[in-house]
Amino acid sequence: MDKKGKQTHILIIRLSAMGDVAMTVPVIKSLVQQYPHLRLTVLTKKAFAPIFDGIENLQVHTADVNKRHKGLMGLWRLYKELKPLEIDVVADLHNVLRSRVLKKYFSLARIPFAQIDKGSKEKKALTRSKNKVFKQLKTTHERYAQVFSELGFPVDLSTVKPLERLPLSPKVLDLVQQDTKKWVGIAPFAAHEGKMYPLEYMEMVIKELNHTNKYKILLFGGGDTEIKTLEHMASAYENTFCMAGKLKLSEELQLISNLDIMLSMDSGNAHMAANYGIPVVTLWGVTHPYAGFYPFGQPMENALMADRETYPLIPTSIYGNKVLKGYENVMKTIEPTDVLKKLLPLLEP
Repeated sequence: MDKKGKQTHILIIRLSAMGDVAMTVPVIKSLVQQYPHLRLTVLTKKAFAPIFDGIENLQVHTADVNKRHKGLMGLWRLYKELKPLEIDVVADLHNVLRSRVLKKYFSLARIPFAQIDKGSKEKKALTRSKNKVFKQLKTTHERYAQVFSELGFPVDLSTVKPLERLPLSPKVLDLVQQDTKKWVGIAPFAAHEGKMYPLEYMEMVIKELNHTNKYKILLFGGGDTEIKTLEHMASAYENTFCMAGKLKLSEELQLISNLDIMLSMDSGNAHMAANYGIPVVTLWGVTHPYAGFYPFGQPMENALMADRETYPLIPTSIYGNKVLKGYENVMKTIEPTDVLKKLLPLLEP
């Protein structure tokens, strides 16, 4: 609320990972829509700053957690940088050791500081093998929204509008070559193997889409190994192009915002596409939407999940890093034909 005519200034902390940072966007958009008098500063890594482009009344303050802002002294330095911004309240959407140290520093100035409840207990119950409690948990978006409610700014996520489609730069246009074909984004990789669709299956999907000659298939990824794999995949099909390693994140977001559809794992690309209202089809292995990481505003029928009748202990982990013995091939229960049956009606409604 305004204090003596001054805009309330909220510091929002979310340092990593990319998907979790992207998931803040619908909540922040909702906040801006409902409280246009607010000023917002997002504290995140420099690489993630473009994710917030196009949101009004928002600036990004970058944290260099590996060098300048490393350790207790580095975090004190960060606090001293933030102090002149005249922060009124802090919304900690991360709740890790670094942000808890910052909380102590902000408490010196008696600045209200609310932190996300990650729901660790119920997530443990969802993923354990014995006495599993298999039910939908509060979504990450709802957990983020709860933090703002605690600070006196409840948000209604049902009214939030997607980010505007971004204009394509000459570099992106030159790379993609616009024509009448629809654009299908495919992000075949994830942080952990437990969340990844077998590449040979994904190639079958790409092959079928390519042969229709109706679509331009754009492959997303990062890191040398992924780039090499995607380049090799793209070279085999005339309508398939590797975008990995060719664009900065800001340019990648331009492209994502103009897709007709995104096919992704349970990963950051799904969240970035969902922020622009792009239809997203997601593939789920040892993780599950019940953990609360489903892309915002996407219908649940757009999720293809590994077969729980065959693999009843899914989800075995929240992040895909814990794969039980015998659960290495759960993704193979999703056939390439299943993926195509989901994609094609969305592309040709």
